[in-house]
Order: sequence, then C-alpha cells, then structure tokens
Amino acid sequence: MQSTLDKAGRVIIPAAIRAHLGLVPGPVNIVIEGADVRITAIAPNKLVQRNGRTVIAAEGPALNTDDIRELRLADQR
Repeated sequence: MQSTLDKAGRVIIPAAIRAHLGLVPGPVNIVIEGADVRITAIAPNKLVQRNGRTVIAAEGPALNTDDIRELRLADQR
C-alpha cells in the first residue's frame, strides 16, 4: 500500500492499516533504520504497584457481583 508525503512532511496512514493495527491519535515513536522509518505507537503505562505487586490498572466501570455473574453465565453459553 502506498501513501504520499506532503510538503509539511506528513504521511497519511491509510484507514485500513490504522484499523488493522488498532492505531489511534496520540504520541508515537519515530525510529530511523537505515533508509527506513519505523513508527510505533507509545503504549500508556498501565502498570501500577499495589501491596508490593505490579498489576495492570483497571479501566472502565467497576463490576458488581451481578455483573460478574452475568459475564460468567454468558461465557458458559
């Protein structure tokens, strides 16, 4: 797949590639490798320390007992 470099040095990454890779607007790392340019998304650091353990920080709404029961039942169907 090809794209175009504009006068300001911007390149459009086609929507199909962005969707396939899960790319969203935000910061990226740009690395030069010989004659190539590599762009990688910067993943947010979601690791936190709790009680001396490294865990992944929770996102989204908190689940109650009924939510957990419903998810377990849905997984068994």
